[in-house]
Amino acid sequence: MMFTTLISAEQLAALTGDVVIVDCRHDLMLLTAGRAAYDAGHIPGAVFADMEIDLAGPKRNAAGVFQGRHPLPAQDDFIAVLRRWGVDDGTQVVAYDAHGGMYAARLWWMLRWIGHKAVAVLDGGLPAWRGQLSTETPPARAAGNIAARPALVETVDAASLVANLSSRALQVVDARAPDRFRGENEVVDPVGGHIPGAVNRFFKDNLAADGTFKPADALRAELALVGDPAKAVMQCGSGVTACHNLLALEVAGLKGAKLYPGSWSEWSADTSRPVQKG
Repeated sequence: MMFTTLISAEQLAALTGDVVIVDCRHDLMLLTAGRAAYDAGHIPGAVFADMEIDLAGPKRNAAGVFQGRHPLPAQDDFIAVLRRWGVDDGTQVVAYDAHGGMYAARLWWMLRWIGHKAVAVLDGGLPAWRGQLSTETPPARAAGNIAARPALVETVDAASLVANLSSRALQVVDARAPDRFRGENEVVDPVGGHIPGAVNRFFKDNLAADGTFKPADALRAELALVGDPAKAVMQCGSGVTACHNLLALEVAGLKGAKLYPGSWSEWSADTSRPVQKG
């Protein structure tokens, strides 16, 4: 059985065969926290994904232009990481964190970006895991053979969204906390506000009280603000938590939304781009 969106802790515990589990824990304010948490205890056999190294590329392009805090890496570089973890074309990948999937969803989306379907996020994350944890580094797997296939997802860039300011052909959906979206949290977002015309869907609103994703029908109703998903663009602070909304859309059966990888950190770095507050 292939898992392509979510997997429960019970399903993961029973999973056999070619499986790679990836610990995606991270802290945007303390970049060493994820690795420290992994070393203190992780799901047995899991490898660690460093958000800043494994799941992101250089913050500036070859011309020196800032691309956001977590721009996508080159696909070849990402594939090299996956092969190092032992991921083959047929491997079931399971990503988890301890933050409701806010970081694990980034790995889920990136695997779909290179055309890999068999990837799922552990629903409820590490708190849902009832098995023992390990402090041991898993033995190295043989190098994987995963290769890029046609992408299952799409992206848009800043230039496309500048053009969209007049056409309004796309609906931008911002996954940041409401105070950041409104421009009221200058500590986290010194240039506060949002892309004009965007609507706010805080990624944590995708979760039930127990930290698992809400049922598909509930998500479908709540995500009506997206409109036609094929004309929707998900963004956040730096292209990470936007993937949580993309995962929620997929769980709800609403397919086709795109990611703006540079997100607010790229958009707000260029003072020529307009900002809306409130």
